Amino acid sequence: MVGKFNGNHDDVQKIDDVHSLKPPEDDEPLRRRAALYLTMAQIPPGKVVSYGELAARAGLGRAARWVGRTLSQLPEGTSLPWHRVIAAGGRLSLPAGTPSGQEQRARLRAEGVSIVNDRVDVRRHGWLSTEHSG
Repeated sequence: MVGKFNGNHDDVQKIDDVHSLKPPEDDEPLRRRAALYLTMAQIPPGKVVSYGELAARAGLGRAARWVGRTLSQLPEGTSLPWHRVIAAGGRLSLPAGTPSGQEQRARLRAEGVSIVNDRVDVRRHGWLSTEHSG
């Protein structure tokens, strides 16, 4: 994705196997990341969610910026659906001219998400709380 995987997540054995994450109760940073990854893994294809909404659904309160920073550190090639996380109001926050921005747009379009003027219609493509993947 964006940024480098610089070892900040070494304590997560395998990020893509999010369902096996069982952090110790006393490891708050790992617990927060596990909650984020588990929630993000549930976003269905063709749906999007804002950074703030994802934080709230993961039980992290108003941590939209923390979510953005954490997602920017995911390792390249992760199977987590980072591309389905967007800015408030349906805005795509990754610049279109960057490799990650291009990849996000391509992945969303491949899932049937319409993008107009770097925005997604969240009324049509927003992840509703009643929807669950798989």
